[in-house]
Amino acid sequence: MILYHGSDHIVSHPEICPSIRGLDFGAGFYMTTDEGQARRFSKSVYARGNRDREARSVAVFVFEENTAQTALGILKYESADADWLDYVVRNRMMEEMVAEGYDLVIGAVANDDVMPVIQALMSGFLTREAALVALKTKALKDQYCFKTVKALGFLRFMSGYEVAE
Repeated sequence: MILYHGSDHIVSHPEICPSIRGLDFGAGFYMTTDEGQARRFSKSVYARGNRDREARSVAVFVFEENTAQTALGILKYESADADWLDYVVRNRMMEEMVAEGYDLVIGAVANDDVMPVIQALMSGFLTREAALVALKTKALKDQYCFKTVKALGFLRFMSGYEVAE
């Protein structure tokens, strides 16, 4: 399987990034099967990031999915359902994830289109039920959060390129 990672530089050797801000699935190395999403993410990383780096970039990896399925602890959300929403909200609020124990988490990404719903829920302006109804109208892309060094071992760097403005 091909996965993409968008950044402000080409990442050929992925690392687990600590969670310094609330991310959907917590600390990890994030990727997607959607190249367009990785390209958009590279632009947002660049916009908020390190001005020593001048590139908006996408790295392309092969993920050894079949081998990983039997060797890793994988949590996969098939849709943006109640369990996914609870997990994302806990991570976004930076609540401690007790005994998580997963090497890889796969599910929908709370992108710019979805974040107003998540923020409204976190602020108490929406109920959980109303947020779930609102999420059903969204076309969500996927994300793969590699949470352990063991999981990163199933990635092989293929190539990288700069994204034009």
